[in-house]
Amino acid sequence: MRRFQNRLFLILLVAGSLLLGAAIKRSPTMSAAPPASPDFRRSDSELSHPLRIIAYGDMRFTDPTETKATNPKVRQWLVNQVAAEKPDAVLLSGDVPWHGSEASDYDEFRRETQIWRSDHLQIFPALGNHEFSGGASEQQCLENWWSAFPELRGRRWYSVQLGSSFYVLNLDSNSSLLPGSDQIAWMKAQLASLPATVRFVFFNLHHPPVVDVQENGDPSHNGRPNEHALADILAKAPEKSRARFVVVAGHIHNYERFMQDDIVYLVSGGGGAGPRPIIRGPADLYPDTRFPNYHYLRFIENGADLAATMVRVADPDAATPEWQEKDHFEIRAAGGSEPSGKSN
Repeated sequence: MRRFQNRLFLILLVAGSLLLGAAIKRSPTMSAAPPASPDFRRSDSELSHPLRIIAYGDMRFTDPTETKATNPKVRQWLVNQVAAEKPDAVLLSGDVPWHGSEASDYDEFRRETQIWRSDHLQIFPALGNHEFSGGASEQQCLENWWSAFPELRGRRWYSVQLGSSFYVLNLDSNSSLLPGSDQIAWMKAQLASLPATVRFVFFNLHHPPVVDVQENGDPSHNGRPNEHALADILAKAPEKSRARFVVVAGHIHNYERFMQDDIVYLVSGGGGAGPRPIIRGPADLYPDTRFPNYHYLRFIENGADLAATMVRVADPDAATPEWQEKDHFEIRAAGGSEPSGKSN
């Protein structure tokens, strides 16, 4: 009798364990998190072939009578030339207005970039520090930004998928990029859910993670802990093995190019704001010392890779613009050889 009772107990114990395991598998609290999706998406059929992306920042749109903080003539030259490129996407790395607290600066942005809207260009801006300058509250500055870019309302960072091969993560470097922050948690979820077809991930932000460090320079221009933390996270991201990372920032009103941890780092702050001279270190892949560097960056899909060019204003004092293609470099898809390039 005792043997029968023991055997019955074991049968009931095993059956209960199986039922409990099945219940755990069915429990919604134990299910995997749903994959993250892009906030905005453009299909392959909506894009050019080959795809073309323009990136630059630091325009400081404001009253054209202000000529010290920004160069209104060059600013307009760049806007018109970007329109002539007919890009599929324009990535603005911040400091679109001079004073983000002034709605009139965004009014000037709208006036000077009317050609972009007439040509139906897709504009994807990141927040810069000047989006919060001028004395108004942070919330009022954000309201002005969201009024200029209403499709972004409620977002300070967001993602865009361009066709099957390109993904853009627009980050807010005024907010924390440290491990454990909300923004980094969001970014990691986006990377973990990248479609298998994505070959290039652009990170568009204002403050640069990698720069030419200047002796006794402004700490915000020499690289801040916030963006250094981002670089550390990107260097260890498992998704880097299957998609090439390209980081485009501004803030420094010049041009710089680096290759670090198999990631392309670019500083493109030549949109019109007062130019800033720099001393280039040995890691900078653009050795040209000519100054100033008012410019934009052009990326064109080239088979599985990207052909990139820095397009520079030859003479900002001229009456009409002349353009120089000064830095040409190839960005290989992940798994290929290291990106190469040359300056002329």
